[in-house]
Amino acid sequence: MLGLWSLVRFVHVLSAMVWVGGQLTLTAMLLPVVRARLAAADRADVMRRIGRRFGMFTITVFLPVQVGTGALLAWRREVTFASLAHPGYGRTLLAKLIVFTFVLAVSGLHGWAQGTRRASWARSFALGSLLGSIVIVLLATALPHT
Repeated sequence: MLGLWSLVRFVHVLSAMVWVGGQLTLTAMLLPVVRARLAAADRADVMRRIGRRFGMFTITVFLPVQVGTGALLAWRREVTFASLAHPGYGRTLLAKLIVFTFVLAVSGLHGWAQGTRRASWARSFALGSLLGSIVIVLLATALPHT
């Protein structure tokens, strides 16, 4: 049966899917086509506009949903700051939270680098954010369900 906590977990996972999937789609599918089909000036403008839109989604939807549902799920499991040091669920969740914080910081740096026209830095930060997001998904799948 689909209960309240399944719904909360579903919203948490769905939001993460959209964000990580968006990163993968932009990087692996959209960017190569834009690079091949548009002139440099048009390419920069298109990618900047997409980046701003993705950034707005991150701030207005993704972050509130992830923090809210993540806090609810942790509360449901009675997670405390002390329990984050315990082997198993606690340490895995702590690692996930640390990488999540890193990814958000690197994503912010990517936006700054893109906005200040530091293309090589922006690419490095984008790659770091994407790899970090994949690590978060890996850690999420490693969380014990009991």
